[in-house]
Amino acid sequence: MNCTIITIGDELLIGQTIDTNSAWIGQELNKMGIRILQRLAIGDDEAQIKNALSNSAKVSSLIILTGGLGPTKDDITKKTIAEYFGVGFTFYEEVWQKMITIFEKRGKDVLEMNRGQAMLPSNATMLPNKRGTAQGMWFDEGDVVYISLPGVPHEMKHLMETHVFSKLKERFVLSKIIHTTIMTAGGGESTIASLLSNFEASLPPYMKLAYLPELGVVKLRLSAYGDASEEEMLQKKNELVSTLPQYVYADTEIKLEEYLANKLKAKKHTLALAESCTGGYVAHLLTSIAGSSEFFHGGVVSYSYDMKMQILGVKQDTLTHYGAVSEECVIEMVKGILEQSKATYGIAISGIAGPGGATPDKPVGTVYIAVADKDNVEVKRFEFFPSRAENIKIFSNAALNMLRLFIDKSDKYSA
Repeated sequence: MNCTIITIGDELLIGQTIDTNSAWIGQELNKMGIRILQRLAIGDDEAQIKNALSNSAKVSSLIILTGGLGPTKDDITKKTIAEYFGVGFTFYEEVWQKMITIFEKRGKDVLEMNRGQAMLPSNATMLPNKRGTAQGMWFDEGDVVYISLPGVPHEMKHLMETHVFSKLKERFVLSKIIHTTIMTAGGGESTIASLLSNFEASLPPYMKLAYLPELGVVKLRLSAYGDASEEEMLQKKNELVSTLPQYVYADTEIKLEEYLANKLKAKKHTLALAESCTGGYVAHLLTSIAGSSEFFHGGVVSYSYDMKMQILGVKQDTLTHYGAVSEECVIEMVKGILEQSKATYGIAISGIAGPGGATPDKPVGTVYIAVADKDNVEVKRFEFFPSRAENIKIFSNAALNMLRLFIDKSDKYSA
C-alpha cells in the first residue's frame, strides 16, 4: 500500500522550520508495512493543497497531511479540505468546552477565532487531541483514507500513536516490509554500485537496493516487499556482503567510529591521535561515544611546525624538505604519538583542507594519513574535495577506515 505525506506551511518552504514530521511518520509507517511513495512540502495556499490532494489520490491509498490547523488566518487546511470534498462543517460542543477550560486554566480569555477549532468538515471522523486544541481528522472517501493532523510535532505524534496506527491496522490489510542495512567505507557510491551491478540485476522484483552515501561512508539498504521471507532476505544480504569484502565493515546500521570503538574495547586495545588539518574532529567523533575512555588515550592537534616538532618529534629537516603535508611527516607524527601515549594504535593526519594552502602538486583536498602500531606503519595519500567542511569530515572517516583495515590485517596475520 502506498502513502503520500503532505506537510503544509510557508515556514517549511523557506527553511524557517525544519520538517521533522514527515521523517518520523515515514519511519513509523514503514515499520507497519506501508510504503511511502512520496513526501510533499507545500505552502499555505488553497490551490496547492487541493492540487496535492487530487494528484496524491491517484497514486496513494493513504494521504497524511500535517499543518495548517491553527486558529489564525493562514491556517487554511481545514477549510480547504472541506471545499475539496464539497461539504460543510459540524460544530463539536465538547471540543469548544474543552478549549474554554484550557484557556481558563491559563488565565486567558477564549477568543472567537478559537471557536473555529471546534468545527470540523462534516465528513470527518474526529481524532481527539489531548495535547492541544487542534483536533485530528480522518476521512474515508472511496478507496482513499485522508488524515489531517496538527503540525506541532508532539501533538502529531500523540495523535498517530493514540488513534492513527490502530485505525490503519483495522482499515487496511498491510503487507510486510523487511529492511536490512549494510555499512561500507572506503569506496564511493559509483564504485560500490559498479561492484554490485550483477547483484542488483539478480534481485527479484519485490526487492530493492538503495544507496545512501555520506562523506567516506556508503550505507546500503536492502528492502523486500510482500513476498519475501526472512530466509531469502538473509541469503541476499550475505551475498551482498560477500561481494564487497574490502568495503563492508558492518552488516547492521552503525557509525564507523562506533564500530571501531567496539572493536578496540573488545580487544582491550587503545588509540591515540596526531591531527593537523582535521583540528581534533576525529577525537570529537570518538569522544562522542559513551565509554570512550576505555580505548581512547587522547590526541594532539599539532597545527604548527613547532607543535609537530616539540610534541611529536617531527624533524626540522623533514618539514623543510618534504613539508607538513607529506608521507614523511605523517610517519614521524604517528611514531611520535605512539611514543608519547603508549597506545596500541596511532593515527596521524596532515593535509590541505582549503580553501588556501594548495600547491601545484598538492591541491586542496590532499591529505596524508598514517596508521601504526609498535611494529608497522601504513601511509596513504588521498585527494578529495575543494570544500573545507567536507574535507575535514571525509579526512576523518578515511583515517578511521584505514585503521579498521589495518586492524583487520593484523588480526588476520595473528590468527
